[in-house]
Amino acid sequence: MNFLIADSFTASFNKLSGVDQKAVKASVFDLQMDRTGNGLQLHRIDKSKDPNFWSARVNRDIRLIVHKTAESLLVAYVDHHDAAYAWAERRRIEAHPRTGAIQIVEIRERVEDVAPPATFDFVFPEPVKGKAKEAVAPALFASLDDDALLSIGVPADWLADVRAANEDGFFALAAHLPAEASEALLEFAATGRLAAPVPAPPAADPYRHPDALRRIRLIADQEELEQALVFPWEQWGVFLHPSQRTLVERAFSGPARVAGSAGTGKTIVAIHRAVRLARENPSAKILLTSFSQPLADAMAKKTLVLAPETGGIVRRITTASFKGIAEQMFQLEHGVRPRIASDVVLRERLRDAATATVLKGFSERFLLSEWTNVVDAWGISSLDAYANVERMGRKSRLGPNQRARLWPVFAAVQAALAAERYTTWANVFTGLAKAFESRPAKPFDHVIIDEAQDLAPAELRFFAALSPAKADGLFLSGDIGQRIFQHPYSWASLGVDVRGRSHTLKVCYRTSQQIRRAADRLLPTVLRDTDGMEDERRGIVSVFDGPSPEVKTLATVAAEAESVRSAVMTWLGEGIAAHEIGLFVRTPQLVARARAAIDGLEGASEMVTAQMSLAKGLEFRAVVVMACDEGVLPLDERVADAADEAELDDIYETERRLLYVACTRAREHLLLTGVTPVSEYLADLQTNAA
Repeated sequence: MNFLIADSFTASFNKLSGVDQKAVKASVFDLQMDRTGNGLQLHRIDKSKDPNFWSARVNRDIRLIVHKTAESLLVAYVDHHDAAYAWAERRRIEAHPRTGAIQIVEIRERVEDVAPPATFDFVFPEPVKGKAKEAVAPALFASLDDDALLSIGVPADWLADVRAANEDGFFALAAHLPAEASEALLEFAATGRLAAPVPAPPAADPYRHPDALRRIRLIADQEELEQALVFPWEQWGVFLHPSQRTLVERAFSGPARVAGSAGTGKTIVAIHRAVRLARENPSAKILLTSFSQPLADAMAKKTLVLAPETGGIVRRITTASFKGIAEQMFQLEHGVRPRIASDVVLRERLRDAATATVLKGFSERFLLSEWTNVVDAWGISSLDAYANVERMGRKSRLGPNQRARLWPVFAAVQAALAAERYTTWANVFTGLAKAFESRPAKPFDHVIIDEAQDLAPAELRFFAALSPAKADGLFLSGDIGQRIFQHPYSWASLGVDVRGRSHTLKVCYRTSQQIRRAADRLLPTVLRDTDGMEDERRGIVSVFDGPSPEVKTLATVAAEAESVRSAVMTWLGEGIAAHEIGLFVRTPQLVARARAAIDGLEGASEMVTAQMSLAKGLEFRAVVVMACDEGVLPLDERVADAADEAELDDIYETERRLLYVACTRAREHLLLTGVTPVSEYLADLQTNAA
């Protein structure tokens, strides 16, 4: 008899108190050891239309809901006695007649009301002039017949409700449908296309259908069960959504990219591609890399969950940060770790070189910016190369004479760093790229890059050199709207041309429609990169509804702290766990302001407090973005450091993107606060706030 666990169980389990969770764990372990349920006082739930639902006694009040057949035992739900029974009475578990996937289906006649939310932001065509606008919003899916709806997994007894749903009622309806059905309907509403999944063969196990695997997992042993009970479903269950699956399975003839706004599942696509490529070729070596080490570590954990088998798959997937894999390669090449020059060292060497060459007319700020964004970034090593570099994104035009005056300064800095055995990260990446470009044998068969929007030129050149020039050799995942560390430049100029092989995900799975819609106001509707590629923000939809974000302007830091404290206490009271709350500020120095706001609260030590730049890749049920004061967003220090007008514009854009990244870490609740006078960026968000 197979032992399985459903996402509905892990979600309900994580809402229980710590004491009740311990008791539930013991009961589930007992059930796995003895699947007859002897000792747990199993009782069939008579009022359920599914005869296979049973309850198991955990303690005086808590009941497990299990679905038991001759072939399988599924742990489906847990709650207090009455709530647990009510859940089972309103559901049945069955294989969908068309797709073949096991579904947990709400029984239509047991649902008392499907009430519409207030608003939703689908865009409908403007009415024809001269005709009055209809008083009733049109049905979104009236054009889809039963066959079409069944093909995407809509349960038979919900067909009429789906066809009758209009803009206002869709989200309330979607909450009652299996995920694959509601997501396919969302895509149809946003794009007009219905991507029907391929039905499973009649003899296939309905629990192993790709859609079923997103909500139900086979537990092989006690270790896997422990993992399932320790981590929420979102952390240990890495399952594909329909809009992502084709990008995972598709072969690309050259470098390819997946784009999409925050929460659309780009990282999940990257992880699944790594595992798929490793499974298809038993000898393939794959590099899966991301911007920072914490992000790389998170991907490594999800990879291990996705491929727990011992067939050597995970061992052939190297997971590392951009700098982490470069450091490993540098040590292999040179036998030592790179000695990286700090910003302080660079400023000193530039100042000394400018003095020694008696350079006039260029500020120290300009010299550092020119070094960082042009000379070092592009691996410039001669006056000829500097004379011909395009200096993309730099508004200060430099003629041949000016470049000739500047080059001795940069050459002197390079010589000084080399003499002291210093290097820079850009130089490390450039040197390694040159070494691997000429080698026919590459260290990896496939290179998959997450957070690719923040790749520096030398980094992109390095990863291109590590990957072979063959199908599926290089795959990049990123969002221009989240580029916060890198000036724009042409990927194609470095041989990484993804034009014609770039695809944008349009369905957001992490962030509510209200938070996503508000955050999107911080960015242009269409974002264009230097190669002319466009990321279209229109047509992106979220799969769930939620409260509108709040924006609060306070008179003092103390008043801000009290407002944040009150919000956090409310969230805790609603059952949000402390570790599901994040507080973000612009600079490391402001972290203390965030900590002071929650000091003394239960679970405060488990709440994440960090600067916005560290928010990338994280997600929380509730987020506070604090200290959004004037002079903080955008940060005065960065504005003052702008070397020219173009760099100033880029700084303002980057600061907006930092705020966008912080806001889109929130799943359900978002609060932004600042002390008067507040950041100009909050005005954009306040138009969406309640």
